[in-house]
Amino acid sequence: MADECGIDPKTVERWISLGRVPHRRHRWSAARRLGAEEAYLWPEVVASTNGRRGEASRAELIEVYPDRASVPRELWLRLLSEAQERIDVLVYSGTFFAQTQPRVARMLADRLSVGVQVRLCFGDPASDAVSVRDREEQLGGTLGAKIRAALTYYRELAGVDGCEIRLHPTTLYNSLFWYDDEVLVNPHAYGEAASANPTFHFRRLDGGGLFEHYPPLDPSLW
Repeated sequence: MADECGIDPKTVERWISLGRVPHRRHRWSAARRLGAEEAYLWPEVVASTNGRRGEASRAELIEVYPDRASVPRELWLRLLSEAQERIDVLVYSGTFFAQTQPRVARMLADRLSVGVQVRLCFGDPASDAVSVRDREEQLGGTLGAKIRAALTYYRELAGVDGCEIRLHPTTLYNSLFWYDDEVLVNPHAYGEAASANPTFHFRRLDGGGLFEHYPPLDPSLW
């Protein structure tokens, strides 16, 4: 467990022998490794935040990355490979998503085979929203082509039960990546490439509100 959390074994011993409550990042690592809910392992944490929505919401924030490129590749791989219920992706092109995970279609197919719902939503290359975004980032009319290229990565998933691949014509203020009770939020700042903008990693916590601020994909988008 110490190796899993990246801490000294004596720290873990104190959790057990002295009833110490771990730091929230270590609680989540331990809960994930044990396949248990954090509230089951440390019910006092939930009790201490009950009725204090602000504190619970802040506790939902796992990490802030200065830019999307700083999100470790291992995190992307872990989130995708460990999802048990759903994977939702909302982007314009999301080219990096496949480049970070070269076997992304096969990995998604593996998740689909065990009953995970997969929904991928890309920008409609013919939409006004994509044209506006292209001008804002000074991409010279290439964003539509990037979207079409990105879609080729998922060709083998078309028609697979449990998988939906759609296009949307909406203005995106964030690229969003949901994996069960975790979400990566990549805001879009005006004129900046998504890769250069911060990324926030949230995990759902009872009593919190930040995770719920970014609800799963709404079919009305497409």
